[in-house]
Amino acid sequence: MELNKNYLTQEGFKQLEKELENLIQVKRPEIIRLLQEARDQGDLSENADYDAAKAQQGEIETRIAEIQDILANAKLISDHQAKTKVTKVSLGSTVEIYDYSSKSNEKYTIVGTLEANPEEHKISNESPLALAIYGRLIGDECDVVGIEVPYRVKILKISNR
Repeated sequence: MELNKNYLTQEGFKQLEKELENLIQVKRPEIIRLLQEARDQGDLSENADYDAAKAQQGEIETRIAEIQDILANAKLISDHQAKTKVTKVSLGSTVEIYDYSSKSNEKYTIVGTLEANPEEHKISNESPLALAIYGRLIGDECDVVGIEVPYRVKILKISNR
């Protein structure tokens, strides 16, 4: 697993493409229109509308460049990888673990950092938990380290998304 790659599921890739299209096709022309309207008001040195529109334009252009870079350097979690029966924890795996410290079962899906969302139980492949369980098998126990309070987990189940 290459840690510095932009790992994305096909769904995540499509969401970014959709956001990029919206920024280019809708938001960019909208901000250009707002800038023109602000310019038409006259003196730009004390024009709050113009300053606000310029700031928005900067944010939009920054996000466009960011998404273009992400997509250009994305490494997709292959459909084959996501559909194949797995025996080891890998990128795209959904893993059920037993956390000895909280005495509870938890289920997480390992995704790239850009798609990580703890509320949806999607954890980054760079997170301490993912690093601890990556490449492990059902029944393996491992220590989650690199955090303030390390803890131990046991892998109960590995499945694909």
